[in-house]
Amino acid sequence: MKKFAKNWACPHCGQFQTATSEDFATESMDFYMTESALGHIRVEGMAACCANPGCKMPMVHIAIGKALTNPQNGRRYMAKGEPYVNQRMIPDSSAKPQPDFIPAPLLEDYYEACKIRDLSPKASATLARRCLQGMIRDFCGIKGTSLFKEIVELRKKVETGTAPSGVLIDSVDAIDHVRSVGNIGAHMEKDINHIVPVDPNEAQLLIELVESLFEEWYVSRNRRDERLRKIKDVAESKKLLLEEKRSQVSPTNEEE
Repeated sequence: MKKFAKNWACPHCGQFQTATSEDFATESMDFYMTESALGHIRVEGMAACCANPGCKMPMVHIAIGKALTNPQNGRRYMAKGEPYVNQRMIPDSSAKPQPDFIPAPLLEDYYEACKIRDLSPKASATLARRCLQGMIRDFCGIKGTSLFKEIVELRKKVETGTAPSGVLIDSVDAIDHVRSVGNIGAHMEKDINHIVPVDPNEAQLLIELVESLFEEWYVSRNRRDERLRKIKDVAESKKLLLEEKRSQVSPTNEEE
């Protein structure tokens, strides 16, 4: 086996790592049968194991496509272009690991939107829109009659300085950029559960927006709270230490 090193992020734990040829494995298989309407079929698989001792989960990807034969050596290979099937099997979606301090209903919509992005882009986009609306309502405390109106209200709050800490104009601009994309924008003013006719790439735009806001809002707030908590803990421990030292000092001139 040819040795190599590859940088990648485990889709289970999110940890970046350098994997070697010992951590990766590839296999291929041809179906030798009567040629189908799709041509001869070839399956290619790739698997990797996370090097993180706390994870060690596998990643498995499968591609199924048309098999062609090299006339010079008779070996089969997969035709270039989009395979008939090109899917990661383990884990079964492209969702990024998210911290559990993000509200469970938001995580549920996000993970499901990622899982069905290719299978049903319309349903995926609908779930991502609902997740986006849920974030605006939960994190920003804005509740309107439509997602579009809630986005307008959020921009007003940011511009007037009344938005929650960490909600910047860049976030609103990013939401507006996605809102301007084809069918996504056309359906922002409708009921959030209205099915949006989009393709996988448009659904992915919504998913990436959700991921960005998870990071910019919830993760950043948690980091800020953690820093403030540590500062408070240090200050309180120093105060207690000082009080203990003062209590250990013997009063002077008491006997006199």
